[in-house]
Amino acid sequence: MAASIFAAVPTSPPVAVFKLTADFREDSDSRKVNLGVGAYRTDEGQPWVLPVVKKVEQMIANDNSLNHEYLPILGLPEFRANASRIALGDDSPAIKDKRVGSVQSLGGTGALRIGAEFLRRWYNGNNNTATPVYVSAPSWENHNSVFMDAGFKDIRTYHYWDAAKRGLDLQGLLNDMEKAPEFSIFILHACAHNPTGTDPTPEQWKQIAAVMKRRSLFPFFDSAYQGFASGSLEKDAWAVRYFVAEGFELFCAQSFSKNFGLYNERVGNLTVVGKDADNVQRVLSQMEKIVRTTWSNPPSQGARIVATTLASPQLFDEWKGNVKTMADRVLLMRSELRSRLEALGTPGTWNHITEQIGMFSFTGLNPKQVEYMVKEKHIYLMASGRINMCGLTTKNLDYVAKSIHEAVTKIQ
Repeated sequence: MAASIFAAVPTSPPVAVFKLTADFREDSDSRKVNLGVGAYRTDEGQPWVLPVVKKVEQMIANDNSLNHEYLPILGLPEFRANASRIALGDDSPAIKDKRVGSVQSLGGTGALRIGAEFLRRWYNGNNNTATPVYVSAPSWENHNSVFMDAGFKDIRTYHYWDAAKRGLDLQGLLNDMEKAPEFSIFILHACAHNPTGTDPTPEQWKQIAAVMKRRSLFPFFDSAYQGFASGSLEKDAWAVRYFVAEGFELFCAQSFSKNFGLYNERVGNLTVVGKDADNVQRVLSQMEKIVRTTWSNPPSQGARIVATTLASPQLFDEWKGNVKTMADRVLLMRSELRSRLEALGTPGTWNHITEQIGMFSFTGLNPKQVEYMVKEKHIYLMASGRINMCGLTTKNLDYVAKSIHEAVTKIQ
């Protein structure tokens, strides 16, 4: 037999966060805690199906008018319209001027990929593989990979995290924007920055927008946690809405995995804001071609759940209550972890835990301290020191706090 034609294919390293979860599952220690994977968990450590989602699923199951015909290539119209509406707001000038369009996608990752593919082909001309794409340092690992795989050759980082003060490096960020070539693309986290949990304030966003407008930089927002971060849809969408009000053309990748708990339904939306309706329609016509050769037509179930919920005032209010329940639990875990670490006298300052927002916290633990947590304490977290606050419960808080205290005290 001849050698396999795939003999030269190397084994790719595993995706870190999923490898961490696999290691956690194989661990037989009764004390084990998973602070890695980015999914909401109840205080019992279990996944939560939102009550409003259960209700809407039953409504869909009982609707005899539905069938399994293909959706349009760009997706379910009522889903797309309502998804863009909650991102931009009911009174958005862009919606009123009909210069907003959208594409239903396979999760937030799919929205990023369709946007990246379009920008590579058509942004500021055509086939702009050399256009610089700026990603925050650090950022969600998929940001780099999506734009690289879309064909961009120049992926750069911009300053974001100040490790010394455990907060935003605003001056470094602004300096990088000042130095960036005109028309560079900047990936911005709309809220609940992943992995640091550190967001600019409204005043800082205004400074960022001013520089981006003056330098003709393109904002591509990633909005994966609207409502889930603070419990307020309006607060979590502030940056996107401000940029729109300032006249920017922009893309906004939305995910409904976290705020609807629809992780495995892969429900996403790419909102496009242009100068006028004609520009938006031409952009959507090209995105339709990209979708056709990527997944052809999107699935309907998750999109129907979201669309039905957002279109009904009663269901919409119920959903906002469900989202606030999740956000409040995360905020409580932040407060409790900080208070325990401070009560233990753990070296360093821990106010950053409550100053950060959203699912993730950048603890400040170094790789050796993380290794101690994993190997000695069976507490699984990313090598960067990022933890998922939803992995904390009233039952494991004391154990996690004491373990962090030991790691920081014993290992420098």
